[in-house]
Amino acid sequence: MTLRATGTFEVKVTPQSPVDGVGDPSVGRMALEKQFKGDLAGTGRGQMLAVGTAIDGSAGYVAMERVHGVLHGREGSFALQHNGVMNRGTPQLAITIVPDSGTEGLSGIAGALTIRIADGLHHYELAYSLPDIP
Repeated sequence: MTLRATGTFEVKVTPQSPVDGVGDPSVGRMALEKQFKGDLAGTGRGQMLAVGTAIDGSAGYVAMERVHGVLHGREGSFALQHNGVMNRGTPQLAITIVPDSGTEGLSGIAGALTIRIADGLHHYELAYSLPDIP
């Protein structure tokens, strides 16, 4: 059975310098900090790598994020893997819960998160399952 959690989140993206001078300077590295509200109440922290192109509206990013919080009354954490592409203004975004990353009350969680930006707010929908919820 797929469960659904919805709400909003605030995100802070902080540019980071290259690690020990290693890597290509055209690959941006950012720290992510999120505050989730709604059915999922908690925080997210992670790292993002992004590349823009010479074509306006084309870019790509990947990110890993650890979310700690309470989801429908169950406390724990899980990891999210982001894969985003913008092709001349057309976005594609896949955010998946990393298998076996759930802890405590969220152990065994599986699913995916979608993001929608409307009226200046980031909205999320988390479609998920837990092994002990039929």
